Amino acid sequence: MQGALRRFGADVRWTAVPSIHLTLKFLGEIDPSILPGLSGALRALPASAPFTLRLEGMGTFPNLQRPRVIWCGIEGDGPALSLLQGSVETACVQAGFERETRPFQPHLTLGRVQGKRNLQALLDYIRIASSPGCEFVVDQYRIYRSTLTPHGAIYDVLESIQLRQ
Repeated sequence: MQGALRRFGADVRWTAVPSIHLTLKFLGEIDPSILPGLSGALRALPASAPFTLRLEGMGTFPNLQRPRVIWCGIEGDGPALSLLQGSVETACVQAGFERETRPFQPHLTLGRVQGKRNLQALLDYIRIASSPGCEFVVDQYRIYRSTLTPHGAIYDVLESIQLRQ
């Protein structure tokens, strides 16, 4: 998808492919000492079986008139994804994090708009383009540490939690 979007030469900082992820809960800067408790709370969540999602659609946040983030949508087993995200949110709130007030909008961030160069052609394409619809199985989720650099964030996996029956 990024390849098709990059060809417009728009002023966009594209997310490195290994860094593309679906955020269930953004924690911000945390004290590393709370990680074992949070990890334990997440591991203790009710069992959730693996499920299938697919890439579907593209758009921008906050909207196409003021684009800041270019995203790919997520479709598929929405109830399973919502249940997992809600469980993660509840565990994080119980661990002392603030509840997210915005509705969950599952998406993958493809890039961040940096300027107006060739932007209109890119936005016109996003309005009419279809995504490949490729499917993938969600069988785990992870706690990441992100380190911001001038070239974008670097993500390190701190914990992987397997979904199980």
